[in-house]
Amino acid sequence: MAVMVKYVVVRDGKEDMIFTTKQEADAYDKMLDIAERLYAFLRGAELDIAEDTLDALTFFMAQHRDPIGKLLKGGKLETSKAGAKPTASAKDKGEEPASSEPKGSETPQHTRTTKSKAAA
Repeated sequence: MAVMVKYVVVRDGKEDMIFTTKQEADAYDKMLDIAERLYAFLRGAELDIAEDTLDALTFFMAQHRDPIGKLLKGGKLETSKAGAKPTASAKDKGEEPASSEPKGSETPQHTRTTKSKAAA
């Protein structure tokens, strides 16, 4: 019999995602916290954005906070030669590249389907 350790991110009493490492679970939880703060900030700006769109936008912005931060500081994004989406390089960020998405066998058991908790 195998013993498996799983780290579960719980938001408002509901399981949101399951990870195999604590580091990934903590990173995802932090990303959700950032999305909530962005949601509250943009909601306070009284922009005419539908709630679903605002939720998706803040989640996207939280997932891509490093390149967005670089842009807000006046930097430029590097584009890959293959024509992929522009990203800030790890060298420019001064840190190791860290994906907010789990890899391979560390794929979450549940996809995010809940609304931003800032709306609740």
